[in-house]
Amino acid sequence: MSEFDYDLVVMGSGPAGQRAAIQAAKLGKRTAVVEHKQVVGGACINTGTIPSKTLREAALHLSGYQERSIYGASYAVKSDITMADLFYRTEHVIANELDTTRHQLQRNGVELIAADASFVDPHTVRLKSLEGRGSRDVSTEYVVIAVGTETTKDSHIEFDGRRIFTSDDLLHLQELPKSMAVVGAGVIGLEYATIFAALGVRVTLIDKRPRLLTFVDAEIIDTLVYQMRQNRMTLRLGEGVSGVEKCVDERGAERVRIRLDSGKQILAGNTLYSVGRTGCTSTLGLDTVGIDVVDRDLISVDENYCTEVPNIYAVGDVIGFPSLASTSMEQGRHASCHAFGVDPGNSGTVLPYGIYTIPEISVIGKNEEELTEAGIPYEVGKASYKEISRGQIIGDSIGMLKLLFHMDTRELLGVAILGEGASELIHIGQAVLQLGGTIDYFVNTVFNYPTLAECYKTAAFDGINRMG
Repeated sequence: MSEFDYDLVVMGSGPAGQRAAIQAAKLGKRTAVVEHKQVVGGACINTGTIPSKTLREAALHLSGYQERSIYGASYAVKSDITMADLFYRTEHVIANELDTTRHQLQRNGVELIAADASFVDPHTVRLKSLEGRGSRDVSTEYVVIAVGTETTKDSHIEFDGRRIFTSDDLLHLQELPKSMAVVGAGVIGLEYATIFAALGVRVTLIDKRPRLLTFVDAEIIDTLVYQMRQNRMTLRLGEGVSGVEKCVDERGAERVRIRLDSGKQILAGNTLYSVGRTGCTSTLGLDTVGIDVVDRDLISVDENYCTEVPNIYAVGDVIGFPSLASTSMEQGRHASCHAFGVDPGNSGTVLPYGIYTIPEISVIGKNEEELTEAGIPYEVGKASYKEISRGQIIGDSIGMLKLLFHMDTRELLGVAILGEGASELIHIGQAVLQLGGTIDYFVNTVFNYPTLAECYKTAAFDGINRMG
């Protein structure tokens, strides 16, 4: 019998924690997940990935946005869209995901404990009851920290969850804003900015950086920016924010005033403050076990997601970039495998990124800037959705697919896609890239017709033609 109560205790039930726990359970280990909220799933299901992506689909459907190139700019499925309309689908999906997650943990024999967890020592975790029934200590051989992050707030700003709010508060909005300022043009800020712009909200996007999403191909970003401006969005890039405050305009209406470092002032009905996220580590007692946090209370780990303490791992958003549900799941699985001496296998060195703006973006591998800096000779192949029958059928005339490949070996080096289905379409390129394939694969492969996948063949031919 083990000297410990558990083989593994996982702090947090989001994608990373869930996958870590299930992997350990499948290895026959006694596993517990400690969740400090009344529901499982973490930010991914309750306030982040699932709600935002579902909200996006609801906005696209109800606004008729994707069909306007065919039926005209005035086309809409519903003329007066309310937040209740948007949240109807969101609430349904969240409820289903919560039930699915809880069921997955139950059927794998993972004990789910509702409590606040903190360290007593590296092998002892204190569980404080959420209902005020005291606390108890449990011992464990290994611990995986998967507590995630929360929205970063400026203490000088008066957040009320209505006029001035973060992405975690957005699901509580009662009315669709007439105008909105979005402070912060990271992935979350961009996604919500484009969603509300598609609904007809006048959006102003503010960010102190001069360029959006520097890890994404510049041409793709340029196309996104053009489309954002077509949707009447105002971009204030290279502008720092010195203050955000509620005010009353000359007609007596409540507004929000954003003061910029340049002296400009922006008035909006509502303001979404989205300048990043902070690790939920302040209550874990990390100092008692000798774990230091870095910028924004995040935890540093090695290549196996182990912290400075050998039996304590950290995975998911709490370790920082890339902070994606997909990578977090794999990190959780990898950590459990490593802890119990099981080879986690090779999950791949190149990871896809899906950005659910409108239009959608997905990239994998290197971009032109990285290849140029590395001195790698490359060529480009492009395909436009409007050249593809499927693109015409679905009414996406702005989508594009871009291949980057080595000029000498023709090995695929990177893929960037903007348009409908980008995050699904990227996986074809991912498979070829991961296996070290060349663009000749796309030339010699038969794709279903009419599909967006044909873009790969068109882009490959385009690239070959560029080389003469």
